[in-house]
Formats: sequence, structure tokens, C-alpha cells
Amino acid sequence: MNTLDALDARLLLALDDDPDATVLALARTLGVARNTVHARFARLTRIGALKEPSRRVDPAALGYTLVAFVSIAISQATGHLAEAGIAELPEVVEIHSTTGEADLLVKVLARSTEELRRITVAMLAIEGVVRTNTAISLVETMPLRLRPLLERATDA
Repeated sequence: MNTLDALDARLLLALDDDPDATVLALARTLGVARNTVHARFARLTRIGALKEPSRRVDPAALGYTLVAFVSIAISQATGHLAEAGIAELPEVVEIHSTTGEADLLVKVLARSTEELRRITVAMLAIEGVVRTNTAISLVETMPLRLRPLLERATDA
């Protein structure tokens, strides 16, 4: 992925401040041509710097109030099957390959502890999954934030 420059960061901060801003309004705010803003958006989308709008949805609005992190040990021989099977579960929203005792760290959303149990049992049934260890999030003390990094990038 290409690195964002200061104008990209300023554009994203302006969009963060006003998600409904038009290209023309953003151009005025930034003091650049409308075509520049349009071209920047096209490039940011093309290089994968802009994620899909569904990432902005609060899972609680869909009834998913329970967040859990499942550490998973997988078989080295069939790990690819485990990863693919886990990714098919709709409640799995992130998968990270990790170092340490677990091979994968999986973020899971559920509506209840009973549903979480069903999900972890389903994970254990997937070929290549050796064991799981689940930690339930009690409260999100700081959500994902990128604004400070964007602000730093405007100084570059």
C-alpha cells in the first residue's frame, strides 16, 4: 500500500469532521481544486486506504453487544483450513495471525454468552483447530482511533 501524504491526511481529517461533506465543500475547506479532491479519493480507494462504510456500523445497533477475543491454536498441517473455516463464521469480524502460544487472535461479536459458546464450539469443530481460549471484553475503554496518526501525518 502507498503511504498517505499530508494532503491525503488533511482530506481524511476533513471528512472525519464532516462525513457528509461534498467534494466541493472538502475542496473549499482544504483550499484545493475539486478535481484534486476527486482524484485523491479515487487513488485512496484504489490503493485500499479507504475501507468499506460498513466498518462504521456500531455492532450494538445490530444487537451484538458482546465482544470476545478468541486465541486459537491451529495444526500446522491444516492451518489453512482452520483459517478459512473460521473466516466463514459471520460473527468473526477480525482474524490476526500472531506470535506466542496462540496462532490466531480472533475478534468475535455475539448477542449473548450462549451464542458465544455456540460460536466457540463451532470453531472447535473446524478442521485444523486444536484448542481455543476465550476472553470476553467487559468494556471498550478506547475504540480504534486513527485521528492522532492522521494529525501527525499532516505535519510531515
